[in-house]
Amino acid sequence: MKVFSNPIAFRPVPVTIVTSVVYFALIVSIILIHVVLPDAPKYVTTFPGVNLTEAWHDLQTLSTDFHPYNSRKNDEIRNWLLQRLESILEQNQALSSSNVSPAVVFSDLVSNVTTSTGGRTGNGDSPPEPGYSVYFEGTNVIVYIRGSEDEDGDWWNNVNKKPQKQGGVLINAHYDSVSTGFGATDDGVGVVTILQLVKHFTTDGQQPKRGIVALLNNGEEDFLNGARAFTQHPMSRFAHTFVNLDGAGAGGRATLLRATDTEVVRFYQRTPHPFATILTGDVFRSGFIRSETDYVVFQGILGLRGVDIDFMEPRARYHTDQDDTRHTSIDSMWHMLSAALTTVQGLSSDTSSTFDGKSADGSKAQNGQGSDAVYFDLFGVVLAVCRLRTLFALSVTLLVVAPLVLIITATILHKVDKFYLFSSSKHHHHPDSDDAVPLQGWRGIFRHPIIFVLGTASVVGLAFLLAKINPYIVYSSPYAVWSMMISAWIFVTWFFSRAADFWRPSALHRAYSLLWMFIGGWVLLVVVTIFEQHRKIGGGYFILFYFAAIFLATTIALLELFGLPRKSSYAVEIEGSEERPSASVQSASGSRPLTATTEAQSGENPIQGENDTNEDDDAEEENPTESTSLLRNDRPATFAHYTTTHPDQNEGEVDVHEGKPHRGVFGDEQPWSWALPKWTWVFQFLLLAPIVIILVGQIGLLVLTGTYQTLADGNSAFTVYICVAVLTVLIFAPLGPFIHRYTYHIPIFLFLVFIGTLVYNLVAFPFSANNRLKLYFQQTVDLDTGLNEVSLTGIGGTYLDEIIRSIPSAAGQKTRCSNSLVRQGLIECAWSGLPPKVVKNTIPSGVPPSLGYSNWLSSNVIRSPNRTEAQFRLWGHDTRACKIQFKRPVSDFNIKGAGEDRRFQKVPEGGSKEIRLWSRTWEKPWSVKVRWQAGGDEKNRGRGLDGRVVCLWSDENERGVIPALDEIRHFAPDWVAIQKLGDGLVEGSKAFAV
Repeated sequence: MKVFSNPIAFRPVPVTIVTSVVYFALIVSIILIHVVLPDAPKYVTTFPGVNLTEAWHDLQTLSTDFHPYNSRKNDEIRNWLLQRLESILEQNQALSSSNVSPAVVFSDLVSNVTTSTGGRTGNGDSPPEPGYSVYFEGTNVIVYIRGSEDEDGDWWNNVNKKPQKQGGVLINAHYDSVSTGFGATDDGVGVVTILQLVKHFTTDGQQPKRGIVALLNNGEEDFLNGARAFTQHPMSRFAHTFVNLDGAGAGGRATLLRATDTEVVRFYQRTPHPFATILTGDVFRSGFIRSETDYVVFQGILGLRGVDIDFMEPRARYHTDQDDTRHTSIDSMWHMLSAALTTVQGLSSDTSSTFDGKSADGSKAQNGQGSDAVYFDLFGVVLAVCRLRTLFALSVTLLVVAPLVLIITATILHKVDKFYLFSSSKHHHHPDSDDAVPLQGWRGIFRHPIIFVLGTASVVGLAFLLAKINPYIVYSSPYAVWSMMISAWIFVTWFFSRAADFWRPSALHRAYSLLWMFIGGWVLLVVVTIFEQHRKIGGGYFILFYFAAIFLATTIALLELFGLPRKSSYAVEIEGSEERPSASVQSASGSRPLTATTEAQSGENPIQGENDTNEDDDAEEENPTESTSLLRNDRPATFAHYTTTHPDQNEGEVDVHEGKPHRGVFGDEQPWSWALPKWTWVFQFLLLAPIVIILVGQIGLLVLTGTYQTLADGNSAFTVYICVAVLTVLIFAPLGPFIHRYTYHIPIFLFLVFIGTLVYNLVAFPFSANNRLKLYFQQTVDLDTGLNEVSLTGIGGTYLDEIIRSIPSAAGQKTRCSNSLVRQGLIECAWSGLPPKVVKNTIPSGVPPSLGYSNWLSSNVIRSPNRTEAQFRLWGHDTRACKIQFKRPVSDFNIKGAGEDRRFQKVPEGGSKEIRLWSRTWEKPWSVKVRWQAGGDEKNRGRGLDGRVVCLWSDENERGVIPALDEIRHFAPDWVAIQKLGDGLVEGSKAFAV
């Protein structure tokens, strides 16, 4: 009968159970925390004045229709917001006619801004590329909530329009939506959050110490125009810090997407359910996510210090008709609301000098200088925050201290003659001869890197395979891809670990694995430290914790060796035991010797010298004979023997089947390994695995859920799969030192999981009604000829072809497809579509629509005599957005009534190829004077200017106005979602030449 003397011994059953339970429990916990939102309060919130039922009703009202800037519904939403604010302030008695009114509402119909973007800056080898310019007239709504320490009076009416005191808090959301989305989370939740914030801070007893500016801007979706217009308002000079609320996804948890510095993050740290990692900010800066928020205006133009709180998933609903209240929840709303209110409470209550003083850029807000931040949450409960320079200091310290500790420990082990690592034998001197007693300490030294490379190669190979065969399966089935990668890596690693352990069992497998991990972790930390110092990137913080865990586990592996006998004592024992065979063993298995044979017995040459030899054990091992000692690594015959050999025997127990004393040696590992501690592996695993699973697992879920559906934006599928592969390896690498002890049950089960998920991932259709493929729609009309063209832009191949074939008006037409000039990585396909009806009453009944197109847009271009300048006059019916496109860039332009701001570059370095015009009034006549550079050679000197004048229509709320879009929505498969391609759903244009 077997006795279970040690339930946590380094045996197959305990190792399999403990490691599996830890991984399963932590991974499931991380997934649940990521997927399941914290419950919103059922009745009363902890914030006085906040009413979630009211907020949800406001959100439903706000997201009833599409309301882009260039739509009539946008005006209705603006008027509704003004009424809601007036109602809230009257209810809280916050409106007053005195100059110390608790709150003031600004309906800004004055501010305008001219700016530009795009165009690569020139260098010595190539000239700068042209970009485009934007003129925008704002319609922002601003609420100023006076702080108890703010100055009295209406300072914004002073001559210089500057406050005497500074230090207020700006909170921002935009109330416009895209023309193809209802805007529930982008940015309706942000808007209702601000309404509740205004209500809270104007409730009796809740006045902030520092004033608050609540900005509801209009025009964010078209080049962040609303935030840029705000820079022209006096209130933009008041704030020192900001909280931006937006949606880069369409629900889930509100994520701290990025932050300017450590100090502002510490106020977000107080939120009840933080959800953040600095890595998301690094991903945004890399450009992998092709969208921006007002954060870049407040931080870059105004120089404010603040945070960007956004929804990140699911991207498939972002900017589509599924961005509505049906597909979000009151829990999501509460998550953003509670985070925003807590952060603003902290910032507005801070009266220290943290956000006062000279800034790095003297021309911007004088709000001091912050420090680069590193932050991450743990289980959505607590947020860890530190400065980047602190992380750098810890990284450098660990890079120096960790190797020194291991070197010192190894040196002490060598001094006390217990350093079995890298020792193939021990020289033993006795009167008859000098013998080398085998230690087999080199056994397994190269095992870990080879197995690690094989396991990693398996998942990298799968990444290539999916990117080649079914590249978009991750779009709808990310967990199937995760499952395939995880099961493949674990099975491959286990299989080769078991094979290696079958042929050459080694008690030092764990120690050597940890040493290799230590070397790899040290190199990774060096790279991360360089990025911390030179690129100010803190997203590699998890490598510091990863390496620290490896270091501690490796230190324990070395300390275990102190439990072994001195190598010299072991050699004496071995030599002595050969002269005195054990009687108990003789009785069980005849007269076979128990100990390793000497060189004379085995035919090996004696090893000269007194030190350990460093030759490989393979050269020293003998061919087994009848007299071969059982302590000389007799191998089991099968894999099954491995899992059943002495799993629970007590030390010193005799195995009558094998005829040798067990003495705590597992299977056929080195005889001296009986003295190694049997339980320390638990501490090694618990030091190594949990922190890695938590940190890397959370990063993996957060980053991947924000990026895996960006494939519809033209991002590389292979990049996503490589990310999954790398994260899989990082999360499960801590199993490497222990997996050779696994029983076959879980790996075989995972092998079956791998087969099933592999087949599914290779053949399954990648899109569904819940994970729709986004296509970008636009219709262009040549108002001179009456020809119109409908285009869909998306991922190429069979998907786009199948969708177009399902559209009746495209049947029988030759579709023209090419690489998109607007969306890199995507294909644009166009055909002659159904005529749009965005302008009403321009043609008599029964006349083909194309005959009335010319009346949609009126334009006139006059060139100044003998000069490279021209005057444009244009206006469009039922629109407030037009633009002028040039075949050659213009170097300057002026718009009647436009102001100028030196903080904004009106024309890029390479000139403007397009001027976009946004008016706050409908059917505004535009007057634009442009100038261009004369050609440098005789052929181009004095050359004129040609291009097109264009007006935009973006209102899709009435069915039949854009029949081509209605047709696509009706006939396209249910796994297709439509998003706008440009500023206008329909663009009508006329050619010009001067």
